[in-house]
Amino acid sequence: MDTSLLIVGLVILVALAFDFVNGFHDAANSIATVVSTRVLSPRNAVIWAAFFNFVAAFFFETKVAATIGKGTVDASSITIWVVLSGLMGAILWDLLTWWWGLPTSSSHALVGGLAGAAVLHGGFAALKMDGITKILLFIVLSPTIGFVLGYAVQIAVCWIFRRQTPRRVDRFFRVGQLLSSAAYSLGHGFNDAQKTMGIILALLVAAKLQSADDATPVWVILTCHAAIAAGTLSGGWRIVKTMGMGLAHLKPVGGFCAETAGAITLIGASVAGIPVSTTHTITGSIVGVSSTQKVSGVRWGIASRIVWAWIFTIPGAAVISVGCYLLLQVCGIA
Repeated sequence: MDTSLLIVGLVILVALAFDFVNGFHDAANSIATVVSTRVLSPRNAVIWAAFFNFVAAFFFETKVAATIGKGTVDASSITIWVVLSGLMGAILWDLLTWWWGLPTSSSHALVGGLAGAAVLHGGFAALKMDGITKILLFIVLSPTIGFVLGYAVQIAVCWIFRRQTPRRVDRFFRVGQLLSSAAYSLGHGFNDAQKTMGIILALLVAAKLQSADDATPVWVILTCHAAIAAGTLSGGWRIVKTMGMGLAHLKPVGGFCAETAGAITLIGASVAGIPVSTTHTITGSIVGVSSTQKVSGVRWGIASRIVWAWIFTIPGAAVISVGCYLLLQVCGIA
């Protein structure tokens, strides 16, 4: 076998490992509310979420993959080693923040990792600032949209069910939350699996195995969705505790509203080809729902830790990826 093909295959495996870690790290986003409201057990919740992560492969276009693969770093600055270093930066950042129990964005870790290695390889001219600016803008917009929609959906639901007894409302939304968590997991798979697709596409183009204008191969779509579903199935329990039990106390109706708001935001952004953070989105939705009751319904100390983690994700992953690229250079590889 050609050595270059073997290296490409190994880097693709690293990309799928990142996809797995993404699902593992972001499992909390899909299942935290449905677990904390006790609608599903943790085991059943991850199976439910993983199924819809994978099913998303059959429903949507791959616009987010195109944004990641072509819209953030100039193609001339993407090499196999830049991709590998970017992936390692994202994976290591995800594992660190999982250990700390912080729900950071795997998407922004990937962007930061790729950008850091690309800048070291080709200078700041390697960055496509239009695409980077759009991603940075949605660091603020995605939780804000989630917050507004979460607040609005909760208010609307409270008004519609104002004459119902709490027991009947609880029973109704225990069923409803199965649907809302499925929709959210569909949006999660739709947006997040495509980020790894974009990286693999960039790698194939850099290795001259595919043209930049070619469609995403079916094998790439299916393997990326399978990897993120397998990661979700593993579940990142440290972050589940932060998101579902530490940030705010939700009842089934609140869980339904938060997941519905998050699903609308994710699917809308994905249709537009915008890679957003599922973590930011669901956090904003949970805070929006909780704020309809009282401001003290949100544990702001935990929320502030989450926000600081968001701020440091892109530069943190970039620094780690730069370290990985320098190590490859020292070893005479890159």
